[in-house]
Amino acid sequence: MDFFRSQNQKHPPKHNIKKRLNPDQVKLLERSFTSSNKLEPERKLQLANQLGVPPRQVAIWYQNKRARWKTQSLELDYNVLQQKLENAIFEKRLLEKDVERLKGELEKAQEMVIALKQTGGTDQVCRNSVSFEEAARSSSLKEGMNCSAENSKGEEEVFPVLEDLYACLIGVDGTSWD
Repeated sequence: MDFFRSQNQKHPPKHNIKKRLNPDQVKLLERSFTSSNKLEPERKLQLANQLGVPPRQVAIWYQNKRARWKTQSLELDYNVLQQKLENAIFEKRLLEKDVERLKGELEKAQEMVIALKQTGGTDQVCRNSVSFEEAARSSSLKEGMNCSAENSKGEEEVFPVLEDLYACLIGVDGTSWD
């Protein structure tokens, strides 16, 4: 029995000896992987003969390379999605600020309308303002309502033009679009 043990220790099996690939061999495998990440049996044998390594080593290299490639691809996809998420959050914050600003402007306009209704001045404001259809077609409410000052026969408007449009939209009878 000791005879067999001593024989096995002197000559370990050859299939357990793993030969490392040198940089030139790795470059050749990398180029081959770039052209096709799937390894056909004929291509495996051709590469093994060209590199002087067993076909199984080429197959394992390809398998490991595909796993690394997939992980890198997932990391890149994750980074792109993370950047898109950050951009969307930034845009959301900008829009929230814009909404708050617009709510404040709307509150001011509604306060002006209430004040005008109490003084009975909405009829004059509506006659001097742009129609709703014209304002809707305009790219900017402020640009679309510049005619209010021109229609007032030189008199300076007490309220900005934006409030004029709100007063007309809400109407004299107090009904609003809410």
